[in-house]
Amino acid sequence: MGGKGIGNKSVLITGVSKGIGRALAIELANRGHTIIGCSRAQDKLDSLQSLLLPNNHNHLFLNVDVSSNDSVQQMARTVMEMKGGPPDVIVNSAGTINKNNKMWEVPSQEFDLVMDTNLKGTANVLRHFIPLMINNGGGEGIIVNLSSGWGRSGAALVAPYCASKWAIEGLTKSVAKELPQGMAVVALNPGVINTDMLASCFGASASLYQSPESWALKAATMILNLTPADNGASLSV
Repeated sequence: MGGKGIGNKSVLITGVSKGIGRALAIELANRGHTIIGCSRAQDKLDSLQSLLLPNNHNHLFLNVDVSSNDSVQQMARTVMEMKGGPPDVIVNSAGTINKNNKMWEVPSQEFDLVMDTNLKGTANVLRHFIPLMINNGGGEGIIVNLSSGWGRSGAALVAPYCASKWAIEGLTKSVAKELPQGMAVVALNPGVINTDMLASCFGASASLYQSPESWALKAATMILNLTPADNGASLSV
């Protein structure tokens, strides 16, 4: 974006402290890109920052709760102050899942947490960063909203999670029609990956699936090669 080559993009990743967000941040940093990462876990942000420091001192890690509109608004201000412009790429990766349960047995607070993180968290990032990409980024920028296979089909015991990811698919398709030419937003199903979230659903059999690190090799390449022609697409790694 902004005339930069593929070798040096700034990439904002939410939920950067663990799972696929962390793996993607490390992979992209290793390829020479600048990471702007956010998470609620300061200790994990610190360890990620120290891990990535040797190869680039320009990364920015922020303690942010994406489910809070005010917290995301402050992040947008900080990014503009520290970086002088919006990110080239945004990956809305922050997510959580309910404990396996029938819908009517999921406590209301747990349902709210899934929606507040997965759906509202993504909406908050779009609300505060799209205007910056339009006004300060020259109307360029790629946004990736992490979806799920369960955003395109239903599954028992994870109805809140499915609902949030179906919502991400619909939100993405609608926002795609609102963006100016030169920008793109896509819904990306990462596939099945051995993360804490998968272990909460699948138990020990989660270990049969690919690691976040091997996933990130493919995902990083795919994300870096997205163009405005992909706007509105539902893609899978």
